[in-house]
Amino acid sequence: MSDDCQVSVRFHQPPEGLQPFFTSFYSVDIVVSGGGRVVDYLHPEWAGLRFASGALPDAEITGSPPLPPSAFFAHGPTSTTIRFTAGTLRMWGVGLLPLGWSKFVGAPASELANVLVDGHDHPAFAGFAPLADGLFGPRADPDAELGRIIEHFTARLEHGHPDENRILACHAALVDSDVATVADMAELAQIPAYTLERLCRRHFGFPPQMLLRRQRFMRSLSQFMLAPSLKWIGALDDHYHDQAQFVRDFHHFMGMSPREYANAPHPIIGAIMRARFEEAGAAVQALHMPSATRMV
Repeated sequence: MSDDCQVSVRFHQPPEGLQPFFTSFYSVDIVVSGGGRVVDYLHPEWAGLRFASGALPDAEITGSPPLPPSAFFAHGPTSTTIRFTAGTLRMWGVGLLPLGWSKFVGAPASELANVLVDGHDHPAFAGFAPLADGLFGPRADPDAELGRIIEHFTARLEHGHPDENRILACHAALVDSDVATVADMAELAQIPAYTLERLCRRHFGFPPQMLLRRQRFMRSLSQFMLAPSLKWIGALDDHYHDQAQFVRDFHHFMGMSPREYANAPHPIIGAIMRARFEEAGAAVQALHMPSATRMV
C-alpha cells in the first residue's frame, strides 16, 4: 500500500427540498503515486451510497467477505467499520439520513444494518443503478455530476412519509448530547418506549440502546480526530464512566484498540471529516442533526 496520496474533498448541502433526507453530497478526488492504493476505514454511520470512477475501490465490512472492486457500493446503517482500499479515482458519496432511508430505500433498515453490497446486485438499491451508470461523463465535471445527483432524487420526491414526524422526533432526541438513556430519548421524543424500539429498528437500523451507545462513541471519536492533541482521555464523551468503558466500545465499533487506530494513517477519512465539519458543522454522519435543527 502507498503512503503517498493527495486527497481533495468538496461537500455540498442538498437543496432545500432534499435536506430532510440527506446528510450531504460530497466528492472525493484521490491521487495515489505510482499507481498504488491506500487503505482507510469508514466509521459507524447512517446508510451510504458511493459511486466511483477510476481505480475502483474494494471494501469489506467486519464479519463479512470482502467485496471486489465496484463502481457502486451501498450499505445500510452501520455499527462497525468498513475497511476499504482505493487507488487514483473520483468518488461521490451520498449520506442517507433515517428519513431518507425510509423514503428512498423503504426496506426495513434492520434487515440491511451492517450489510455492504455492490449496489447493482441488491434489489434494495436497484433504483439507484441508473444514477450510478450515468453519473460520470467522459470528462470530470463536478457541477454536472452534482446536478445529476440532485435531479435523480428530486425526480423521486413524492408526498410525505407516514412516519415522518416520529422519525424526526426520534432523530432529534438521539443526537441531543444530554440524552443518556432510552427513557430520556422516549421522553424527549414523546414516543412510548415500545413504539420507539420498533421505530428505531425499522428506520434507524438498530434498537435505541445501541444507537445511543454509537452516538456516545462517535462524539468521542469525532472530538479526537478534530483535535488529536486532546489525547483520548480529553476527547471522551461525558456519558462515559471511565476510559475502560470507552476502550471496550472502541473494540466493538472499530475492531481495534484506540492506540492502533491513532497510529494508523487516515489520509481519506481525515480529509473528509475536516471538510464535513467545515461545511456541515458535524465531522461524521452520525452527528448530523435532522433537517429542522440541522447544524450549519
